[in-house]
Amino acid sequence: MFTAALNHRPISRRQMLQKCSTGFGALALAGMLAESGQAGPTDLPLGAALKKTHHAPRAKHVIFCFMSGGVSHVDSFDPKPRLQKDHGKPMPVKIERTMFNNNGNIMASPFEFAPSGKSGIPVSSMFPHIAKVVDELTVIRSMTSALNEHAQANFFMHSGFPIMGYPSAGAWAAYGLGTENRDLPGYVVLQSGGAVAPHGGVSLFSNGFLPSQHQGSILKADQQEAIRNIRPRDSKRSQRSRLDFVKQFDQPFLAATADDAEVEAAIQNYETAFRMHSSVPELCVISGETEHTQ
Repeated sequence: MFTAALNHRPISRRQMLQKCSTGFGALALAGMLAESGQAGPTDLPLGAALKKTHHAPRAKHVIFCFMSGGVSHVDSFDPKPRLQKDHGKPMPVKIERTMFNNNGNIMASPFEFAPSGKSGIPVSSMFPHIAKVVDELTVIRSMTSALNEHAQANFFMHSGFPIMGYPSAGAWAAYGLGTENRDLPGYVVLQSGGAVAPHGGVSLFSNGFLPSQHQGSILKADQQEAIRNIRPRDSKRSQRSRLDFVKQFDQPFLAATADDAEVEAAIQNYETAFRMHSSVPELCVISGETEHTQ
């Protein structure tokens, strides 16, 4: 294995490009990053600007509503006639072990379904108002998994893998598209009503192997402090002075690691946190919104 002189650390990809072929590989990388908008102004977090894609995007934001323990698909938009037919009977196939392993007989949905809209999508009696606008929805029934435990299924839902360590969909969106707002994280997780992280914990919102600034930031917008300790005890000038002092040590270390992506992300996270001190409290004050919006 190639090793760098600095603390005998394994050589990074950028170091390899800098040291081999008289550095022409590093020059090519810098050109490609600049072309894709990833080597923008140094005072912006990596990926802080919306990146150019191979086609014109039709959306600037992604909102993913995840309900841990939400309504069952067989009670909402996915009727199962076989359940009605075999209601009350034991399962005719082998049941894999679950956490409590306390399984009863087959239970049909207690709600009636009716085809709705021009599309004829079946909607249960739970949602009479949604049934009136069902043509504006996309219902996907082909997305299935073989997982039967909450935590595994949650990881699978967020990242496509049943174990932790992989980037969540939010991290990929922030990494691939960037963000227009330099004062807030590109990936935010909203919690309210005293909710805690679903089964799997905060790792569900992980950046995985992507740079750490793509980790989901949890905001509890209905709390006095949306993020703990978000209101600084010191003046903005004092904070800026400390960051500038730390920067004197960080920048040489970053250069010594050949602009290691994780080191760079950690430094940029300091700057993002500094700007969040003023932007987050203001963002979470909704008293100025109209009555209709509230």
